[in-house]
Amino acid sequence: ETEAVRRPDMAIARQVLCLSAFLSLPHARAEPIRYSVAEEAESGSAVANVAEDAGLAPAQLSARRARLASEDGRQHFRLDRGTGRLVVAERLDREELCGQARTCTLPFELLLANPLQFFRVEVAVEDINDHSPVFPEERVTFTILETSNPGSRFPLEGARDLDVGSNSVQAYSIAPENEYFSVSFGSWSEDEEYVELVLEKALDREEQAEVAFSLIATDGGSPPRSGTTQIHIVVLDVNDNAPIFTQELYVGQVLENAPEGSVVLSVAASDRDVGVNGDITYQFSQAVGQSPSAFTIDPTSGEIKLRKPLDFEAAENHELSVRATDGGGLSAICKVLVEVVDVNDNAPELVVSSFSSPLPENALPGTVVALFTVRDRDAGANGKVSCALEDQLLFSLRLAYKNYYELVTVSALDREETARYLLTVTAADAGSPPLTTTQTFTVDVSDVNDNAPVFNQTSYTMYVRENNVPTALVGAVSASDADVGPNAKVTYFLAPAHSSEQPPCSCISVNSENGHVFVLRPLDYEQVRQIEVLVSASDAGSPPLRANVTVRLVVVDENDNAPLVLHPAQDSSPPSSELVPMSAEAGYLITKVVAVDADSGQNSWLSYHLLRATDPGLFAVGAQSGEVRLRRPVTERDAVKQKLVVLVRDNGRPPLSATAALSALLLNDFSDVRLQHSSLATEDEGGSLTTYLIISLVFVSLLFFASTAAFIAHKVCKRKELKGGHVLYGTGNLQSGLADAATAGTLPHAYCYEISLTTGSGNSEFKFLKPILPSLPPQHCATGGGTDDKQDFPRGPITAEDVAPDNPGMPSAEQFNSL
Repeated sequence: ETEAVRRPDMAIARQVLCLSAFLSLPHARAEPIRYSVAEEAESGSAVANVAEDAGLAPAQLSARRARLASEDGRQHFRLDRGTGRLVVAERLDREELCGQARTCTLPFELLLANPLQFFRVEVAVEDINDHSPVFPEERVTFTILETSNPGSRFPLEGARDLDVGSNSVQAYSIAPENEYFSVSFGSWSEDEEYVELVLEKALDREEQAEVAFSLIATDGGSPPRSGTTQIHIVVLDVNDNAPIFTQELYVGQVLENAPEGSVVLSVAASDRDVGVNGDITYQFSQAVGQSPSAFTIDPTSGEIKLRKPLDFEAAENHELSVRATDGGGLSAICKVLVEVVDVNDNAPELVVSSFSSPLPENALPGTVVALFTVRDRDAGANGKVSCALEDQLLFSLRLAYKNYYELVTVSALDREETARYLLTVTAADAGSPPLTTTQTFTVDVSDVNDNAPVFNQTSYTMYVRENNVPTALVGAVSASDADVGPNAKVTYFLAPAHSSEQPPCSCISVNSENGHVFVLRPLDYEQVRQIEVLVSASDAGSPPLRANVTVRLVVVDENDNAPLVLHPAQDSSPPSSELVPMSAEAGYLITKVVAVDADSGQNSWLSYHLLRATDPGLFAVGAQSGEVRLRRPVTERDAVKQKLVVLVRDNGRPPLSATAALSALLLNDFSDVRLQHSSLATEDEGGSLTTYLIISLVFVSLLFFASTAAFIAHKVCKRKELKGGHVLYGTGNLQSGLADAATAGTLPHAYCYEISLTTGSGNSEFKFLKPILPSLPPQHCATGGGTDDKQDFPRGPITAEDVAPDNPGMPSAEQFNSL
C-alpha cells in the first residue's frame, strides 16, 4: 500500500516538476531542471525527456552536439540524442554517492554548441530499502553488578542502517522476551539516537549468573529488514558505578597537512568506584560504515592522535565514538567530532572537453580551438581559479560559462609563416602561495591552396644547335610552391599565350614532372631562328593555381649549307664565255663570281680562290669580292679560249665549298666573236671547215648592224643608270636581284655589268631576272630573328618558272643560263 501511494505521488511530483521546467524555460540558466530517480535503477532506465523540458527539438541535440557534463567528471546519466531522453548510465547507489545525507542530488549541465547554451539539471536519487540494519558487533557482553537497581540503563551501540528516512532503523525488540531487561530507544537530537537496555528487575547472581538474549533492530521499509546482535549479561558484584565523561561531545580541529602522530584532542572520564572498578581504559567504538583507522587513542590518557595524514577533499570532518570502561566492566560512550581545516595542497585541475587540431589556415577569427573546464578541490580562496594564456597574439581565452573556458582564434592564420603553435594555458588558484597547473595545446595549422607556383626566373632563354637530334634536352624550368602536400605538387605544361590562340608549338615539349624542355624534331636555323612558348606551372590544389613564364628557344646556326653560285650559272651547256679584248691591261675586270650562303655569321663569310685555269698566271680572283681580273696583259701566245674553275669556300668549321666553272675568249675585236664561237663549235663537234666559212660570212654581214645596236644600247644603259641606278631594263633587272643577294649578307656591293654585242652575235638577247628568292613557307611557331625579311637562294640551275613565262619577249631559261 505504501508503494502504491508513493507511485502516484511521484508521478504527480514529476508532472509538476516538468510543468515548472517548461514554464521557466526562458530562465533555464537561472533555475535548474529537476528530476528524481530511485536508486539501484538499471542502466538504460529512462529518467525523463530533458529535450522536451528544455524546449528543444530532438533534431537540435545532434545538430548542436548536445552532451552532459558534471563537475566531478563522472557520467551517471547519458543523453539519448535521438529521442531527447535522459537515461541512467550506470547503477546508482545512493549510499555510495551521498552517504547518510537526507537528500541526494546529482547536479550536471546540458551543453549545446552553435550557439553555446547551458541548462542546469538536478536529479534527486530516492532511497529504497536495500540495506538491513547492522549492529557494530555480533555479540555484546555486559557485566552488571547485582546491586544494580531496577530502571538502570545500559547504553548500546545502536544498529546502523545505510538507508535514510523511513527505511532506516525504526524499532528495537528483544527475543526471547525476559523479565529482567527491556530495550529503550529514542533520539537525543535530530542526528543522534540512543539505544539502552533497561533493567526491569533486580539481578541475583546466585539465582542466575548470566542472561542471554537477542536484540533485534527493525527498519521501516516495505517489507521491513532487520538486524540482530547477541546480548550476553554477566552479573557481577559490588561495582555499581559506570564511568562518566566530562563532555558528551568533544570537538577538535586539525590541519589536513598535520604530520603523523599529531595530537588532535584528549577525552576524559571519571568513575566514583575505587580500585580496579575505578580504573578506566579508552578505546574507539567502531561505527558502521566509518573507519577510525586515521586515528589512534591512548587507552590510559585518552589522547587521540593522527595515524596517517588527512585529506580535506576526501572528508571535511570525522565522527568518532569513544568508549570508557572501568575495571568492573562498566562503560560510557562519548562522541568526538574532528574537523579538518583545509590548506592549499591541491593544484587546479584542467579538463579538456574538446580540442580541434589541425586547424585550417583560413579559419575565421573567433573559431573555437578548445573547450576546457578548470576546478580546484580546495575550498574558499584556495579553490578560486583563474586562467591565462601566455604570450600569444593570434589566440585568446574566453570565459564561456562558470568555470568553462574557450580557446579561440583572434586573427587570421598563415601556415606558410607558422605551421604549428604551442599554446600554454596556466590555471592558478588564490591560495598563499598559489598553486598552478599548465596545459599545453599543440595546434597544427593545415594547409589550404593559397599560394600559386613561382618560377625561379622571370623568363628563360635556351639554346639548341640546328639539325639537333629528336627529343634533345635543351634546359629546364623550375617553379616552387610555398604550400605543402598536393597543394605544392607542381606540374608543367605548354599553354597558348591567349586562350583564343592556336595550340602551342608542336616541336617543343615540357616534362610535366621535372620541367625539362625537349625539342621533339630537328630544327633548321635557315627556317626558324628562335621560338617563344609559354610554359605554365600548376599546383594540385582545388581549385588549382598556376603561373606562366616565357621560354625563348634560340636556334644556333651550324655550317650545314654549302655556298651557292648565282653567277655565272653552272647549269648551262656549254658554259657561257666572257669576252676579253687582247688589248686589255692587267687588272681588267673579266667577270664577277656571285655566290651566297644560307648560313649566318662566320658560316656565311665567303672567300674566292682560283682552283684551276688554262693559264693560272693570267688570271687573279679577289678573295673577298669574287672579281676575276687579268693578272697581266694578254699576249699573242695566250690561248684564245681560257677555262677557269673558281673555288667558293665559306668560313665554317669544317668549311664547305662550291666551284664555279667559266671560260674567257681572248679576241682582237668583238667582231671576231662569231668566228671564235663557230671555231670552238667546229672543234667540239669534230669541225667542218665549210660550216665555219658559212657562219663566218653570215656574221660578217651582220656585224655592222649588231655593233650599231650595241653602241646605242650602251648609251641608253648609261643614261638609265645615272637616273635610276639600273643597267638592264625589262620585266626584271639583274642589278636589283644581285642587290637583294647582297642584302642577304653575302655581296658587299652592287655591281653593274655592260654587255656589248656585235650585230652578228648569236647571243644578242638581253637577259632579265625576276626575283629568285622564294618566300619560305609560314612557320606556325612564334619565331624571331628576322626570318620574315630574309630569304634563302635556290640551289641548282634556274628553271623556266624562274623566268617570266607570260612575256614572249623574255629569253628562255637556256638562254639565261648561257649568259
